[in-house]
Amino acid sequence: MANNSPPFSGFEWLVAGRYLRARRQESFISVISGFSLIGIALGVATLIIVMSVMNGFRAELLGRILGLNGHIIVQSITGSIPDYDTTVAKMRQIPGVTNATPFIEGQVLVNSQGQSAGALVRGLEPGGLKRLTTVSSTVAPQVLANFGKDDSVILGSRLAEKLGVVPGMTVTLVAPNGDATPFGSTPRMKTYRVAGTFKIGMSEYDETFIFMPLSEAQLFFGLGDAVQGIEVMVTKPDDVAQWRLPVARAAGPTARLIDWQQMNSSLFGALTVERNVMFLILTLIILVAALNIISGLIMLVKDKGGDIAILRTMGASKGAVMRVFFIAGAFIGTTGTVLGVIIGVLFCANIETIRQFLSRITGTTLFDPTIYFLSQMPAKVDPYEVISVIAMALSLSFLATLYPSWRAARLDPVEALRYE
Repeated sequence: MANNSPPFSGFEWLVAGRYLRARRQESFISVISGFSLIGIALGVATLIIVMSVMNGFRAELLGRILGLNGHIIVQSITGSIPDYDTTVAKMRQIPGVTNATPFIEGQVLVNSQGQSAGALVRGLEPGGLKRLTTVSSTVAPQVLANFGKDDSVILGSRLAEKLGVVPGMTVTLVAPNGDATPFGSTPRMKTYRVAGTFKIGMSEYDETFIFMPLSEAQLFFGLGDAVQGIEVMVTKPDDVAQWRLPVARAAGPTARLIDWQQMNSSLFGALTVERNVMFLILTLIILVAALNIISGLIMLVKDKGGDIAILRTMGASKGAVMRVFFIAGAFIGTTGTVLGVIIGVLFCANIETIRQFLSRITGTTLFDPTIYFLSQMPAKVDPYEVISVIAMALSLSFLATLYPSWRAARLDPVEALRYE
């Protein structure tokens, strides 16, 4: 066995493989190695699953929120925007602005079939509703075609279910700010036909929103020919700040702007913090498994002291001995990481099916849409995050093998044989 043998020669792989296949008297060491492998696999899989679910939450919430609300909301400090057609035309000419839609929004009490619920009415032009694809894609085509032609409204599916109404039935809307009379202000009430329902999959919206034609909303809320605001959509929502100045110039000196990042800063900030904390906590699982590799290899070195001494006397270099135990530890870490990636990716690909199966066998609701806002558990696997998890797991595994391998290389053959 020459000292100038190439790194990781066949001899070293052969000896390392033999040490990993423990005999009966060495079964305890094999058990420790097995637990280390399982620990790394579970740590990697759990980290991929949790990070993918967090990514899915953010992507779904962002898609739902931006699908129903504008990237920039333009309002007036005077309370309403009278000449909104001219303002909308100016905004649509700004490069990067895909659309500008006038809207009216107001809180109402909706009554039907002896049931009552609070709701948010949003008045939009027929074209504006069609451009909200998250809503219009779930509404029957004939309902969209007739939107704005009669006194009808479109309800969220959960709100319609709560009120016990179906398309064709009527609901009564009550606005708190009504007409002034000698006896005080009276609530404004009007009955509308339910033309259809929508379901975007976010319970907060499906349970509270009512869409009404803009012209009807102007009459119902007593705004005349004015609107309450303009929703502006841009090509790059993440870079929305660069459009604030040109939109403000088009809106005029009385405009007040707020973008989606400001409106949802607390929500997405909390998601980011939670995601980072979960990453750090779950990394500890991989770290613990890596420490098991250290303990397992140290016990293996002590158990194989005589073998190491014989190999050294036969001409094996310190580097060769070190590489033998490095290969043994690295094999455990690499195999565990590969298994973890496979388990994690497969779990994410079938996470909703798994959730439904667990809900059925346990008889509990594992993902309540009224709490988590979404009707399905989302998971979005980010390839770059998976690569970072793999790199971290392999790095910890390889680092864990260094000390036991170095200790094996430093073993004195004479001392080892003396105590055999």
